[in-house]
Amino acid sequence: MPLELFAPVAKGLAGPLAEELRGLGAIAPRTAAAGVSFTGELELAYRACLWSRLASRVLLVLGRVEAMDADGLYAGVRSLPWDDHLGPDDTLAVDFTGTSPALSHTHFNALKVKDAIVDHFRDRCGRRPNIDTADPAVRVNVHLELGTAVVCIDLSGDPLHRRGYRSGAAEAPLKETLAAAMLRVAGWPGSGALVDPLCGSGTLLIEAALMAADAAPALDRARFGFRRWRGHQPEVWARLLDEARQRRRATPPNGPVAWGFDADPLAVTTARANARRAGVAEWVQVQTRPLADWLAPGAAPPVAAASLGRVVTNPPYGHRLTAGGDPAAVYRQLAAVLRACFAGVPAAVLAPETLPAAVLGLPVRRQRRLFNGPLACCLYELDTAAPPPASGAGGSGSMFVNRLLKNLRHTGRWARREGISCYRLYDADMPEFAVAVDVYTDLRDQVWAVVQEYQAPRGVDPARAAGRLEEALAGVRSVLELPLERLVLKVRQRQRGAAQYGRQGSAGQLHAVREGGLTFLVNFTDYLDTGLFLDHRQTRALIRTLAPGRAFLNLFGYTGSATVYAAAGGATRTTTVDLSPVYLDWAHRNLQANHLDRPVHERVRADCRPWLAEPRRERYGLILLDPPTFSNSKRMSGTLDIQRDHGELLASAARLLTPDGILLFSTNSRGFVLDSARLSGWACTEITRQTHSLDFAGRSAGHRSWRLTRALS
Repeated sequence: MPLELFAPVAKGLAGPLAEELRGLGAIAPRTAAAGVSFTGELELAYRACLWSRLASRVLLVLGRVEAMDADGLYAGVRSLPWDDHLGPDDTLAVDFTGTSPALSHTHFNALKVKDAIVDHFRDRCGRRPNIDTADPAVRVNVHLELGTAVVCIDLSGDPLHRRGYRSGAAEAPLKETLAAAMLRVAGWPGSGALVDPLCGSGTLLIEAALMAADAAPALDRARFGFRRWRGHQPEVWARLLDEARQRRRATPPNGPVAWGFDADPLAVTTARANARRAGVAEWVQVQTRPLADWLAPGAAPPVAAASLGRVVTNPPYGHRLTAGGDPAAVYRQLAAVLRACFAGVPAAVLAPETLPAAVLGLPVRRQRRLFNGPLACCLYELDTAAPPPASGAGGSGSMFVNRLLKNLRHTGRWARREGISCYRLYDADMPEFAVAVDVYTDLRDQVWAVVQEYQAPRGVDPARAAGRLEEALAGVRSVLELPLERLVLKVRQRQRGAAQYGRQGSAGQLHAVREGGLTFLVNFTDYLDTGLFLDHRQTRALIRTLAPGRAFLNLFGYTGSATVYAAAGGATRTTTVDLSPVYLDWAHRNLQANHLDRPVHERVRADCRPWLAEPRRERYGLILLDPPTFSNSKRMSGTLDIQRDHGELLASAARLLTPDGILLFSTNSRGFVLDSARLSGWACTEITRQTHSLDFAGRSAGHRSWRLTRALS
């Protein structure tokens, strides 16, 4: 029976890892949260442990258990068939990741898992496994997400990036797995030699040599997590080791394949020692050479131009710079070296995401967002044959790409600082490209882009508009490195009736995203809107701060995102009113995703206007009124025009407020004028600026908002 396996990987590398695992024999590997899931026999799991250059671990999935609270986690883990994997005299360790409102401490959660396994054995045989966090017989890995705990055996044991050839810890080491990923993305191995002009301790050089020598990265590793696991098949493992030893080439056929240079003699010495420990000393050549020496008049290149294959490097930044060093100056000097000495040679450069791409001084052919530990980086693939781009040069497509890159640096940096994973990246910033681009990162760390094309005015050549749209879509895919299936196009035009909320497709696929520490389900394809209005992010945050101790009423509730915020903020009860059964079910699922689906959170299917007109005794301390601009839905009584009808709606909703209650009113109607004459007895304050955030400004800033309370007599 095939095993269910999972290989965690650093952010941004799930796609390359899936390709690598496919090459090892995995059938239909699937990218998932921070890794790749795949199925296969135990031999495939062993191959992944031995040969994967990108995976951080290889996990065997034992089962999934419902874990809505600590008792559920304990009972589910205890029920698993642990006797198949370890015995009462063995040792174990538990790693736990992920949290939920009821299971918010990973250390406590790990102890609960440990107790469940220990009690399983104590009840069955009177003895229990001991804990050994340093070298356990079996390492258990548990990940919690959306109320489900995935329980695994760690077959790799120590992280797979620990190849064993590095001595000590460098100041800011590049992980071996990330170095291998950089090389793979850059097209290595290929024809010609690899050059790293800023090689440091030589990790890129050694990984390149191991790949060229067809050497399994874990061939010389002594410890694996499966060696004392009860399911281990020593004969299969021994056969794979013999095969790997036979495949490994001892010496390069035509001299070194990887050349490294560094200004620091100590770094050069360390790189050479590391190469010897890795068994690739003959494959690697390392020399002391400052970057400036490459540009000295009459300086001879140390590598013959005809033998060059590609340049891949990780320039120093942060701690790797001397005190007071300027990382931008290093990149500018590197760009000059690439133009002068490596023109036409494919080059890939890893840079901090905070560094402007323009500093590189060369056109960016492609970029991929990666993480060097916790540091967000970009791997830039550069066109070394092109001169530095002149100011204002390039076609309209490159102008659009440059604007996206600029926005990604500024807005993207702000979003990460604020913990925002869904935001507007671009909104018709350039008249030639009349589109909005919204970026969503789901809980599987997959990035999606929803591109909304604004309807072209009459008189614009349709063929020209279509061409610009194609350029925009290509630019979005290039900058965000998206596969085609994660790029969604919609046409944003003036909607009548229920068209704005009407169904556009039938895929029915929901994706979980995070906002404000809460989980929301979005649909990228079936509706014009995804189910989460990004421009109302600040309004939802305001609702959470106002909700404690109050009853909350959400009128025209849509998918209930505001209700989730109110419930999470401590509302005593909530009522969500909407005419659509689809949206009310969606609201229920959003509450479920946050473990908030309790009876006090009521959902009512009704037309809001007649529902408000009915005699009611309930009172609410907080009300949100966010109606559509216009609707003539067949399910409604009559039509709704917010400019015409807002006075009646506000008056009806305000009647349900407690004496100290607050009513928040919002509309996206352009040119809207508030009918203050209908609000006698109410203090009305416009809070539009409070409810806009950095990614919604200018054209994006479509909605206006007010706060209503009873006027002081």
